[in-house]
Amino acid sequence: MVKETKYYDSLGVSPTATESELKKAYRKLALKFHPDKNPDAGDKFKEISHAYEVLSDPDKRRMYDQFGEEGLTGAGMSDAMDANDLFSQLFGFGQGGGRSGPRRGRDMVHHMKVSLEDLYNGRTSKIAVQKHVICKDCEGRGGKEGAVKECTKCKGTGYTVSMRQMGPMVQQVQQPCSECHGQGEIIDEKNKCKTCNGKKVVNDRKVFEVHIDKGMRDGQKITFAGEGDQAPGIEPGDVVIVLDQKPHAHFIRKGNDLVYEAKIDLLTSLAGGRFSIPHLDDRVLIVTIKPGEAIRPGQVKVIEHEGMPTYRHHDKGNMFVKFVVDFPPPNWTDGDTITRLESILPQRPSLPPNGNKQPEEVTMQDASEQQQSRAHNHPHPMDIDEDEEGQGGPGVQCAQQ
Repeated sequence: MVKETKYYDSLGVSPTATESELKKAYRKLALKFHPDKNPDAGDKFKEISHAYEVLSDPDKRRMYDQFGEEGLTGAGMSDAMDANDLFSQLFGFGQGGGRSGPRRGRDMVHHMKVSLEDLYNGRTSKIAVQKHVICKDCEGRGGKEGAVKECTKCKGTGYTVSMRQMGPMVQQVQQPCSECHGQGEIIDEKNKCKTCNGKKVVNDRKVFEVHIDKGMRDGQKITFAGEGDQAPGIEPGDVVIVLDQKPHAHFIRKGNDLVYEAKIDLLTSLAGGRFSIPHLDDRVLIVTIKPGEAIRPGQVKVIEHEGMPTYRHHDKGNMFVKFVVDFPPPNWTDGDTITRLESILPQRPSLPPNGNKQPEEVTMQDASEQQQSRAHNHPHPMDIDEDEEGQGGPGVQCAQQ
């Protein structure tokens, strides 16, 4: 009997699985969920790699079977081996296999704020990045030739493992080596490189020119391959620039289309007229509404080929114009004008029949702010009862006279 089966379940094997069965199961899942093949399965890849790391080690497996994950607490085994290192070790990469070479460092991700105009017109911008580069004076050794020695206490791993008795449970504890302070190497102070102080790398500032092509989108990435942090024995990762589009005052982007909210007066909406749209490339589009076209509030029209350029091909999408009609203020005119309007505008519709029931006259007035919020299904602060705040009993509504 084992205390828990989580790690076995992750690999899809039973707790009685042999070493060969564990390896076969891990190989199959690792190939399926490796980030190179399945970029969205990074967490799953780490999960199965950690499960195999524990179960493939007889001592760790015995402790897991007896005490579960609690028996591994403090051992630091989730960090003991990188999931990619475990994968490479099992498949022979770096040892004459298909993917020989140093381990790859992490990518450096930076966000760049851009305007909708930048994405419409294209732009080249500069960004300064602080990163580590290998020290030229010691060529990444950290000291003079031959001065760097492997730590004998941790055998170059940078950490030590000890067993600690906690009641009936034995806990495996991993901690940084006290001799080399987790470095795996020891350099005499007098032999340390004066430039990097034995760290092997120094800080450097590099300016990148970021070319934003027409039609790029919010969240799109621009990659500078191999420009990440340098370290001895590590292949540098990439510098990745992520575009963050700022909200625009007049346009909303929908894929390759643009949506523009045009505010026109009542006269233009009924009798026609012209209005302007300031475009993203400093052009001004003059739009004509035909007399009698009768534009309604919320109506949408389209101007073809005036939307966003498509990425790389630069074909234009469409611009959708959504109308807001600006009505005149209350009591804007006199009775004579109203009479003339009644003779010009279409007749008012007649009231529908009310059957045998007596019609009832009511008075309509302006809604308060609270009433407007309720009408639009937005809760107003005054509508929140004490019970909803967790401060009182059942809500009580006051009867209205």
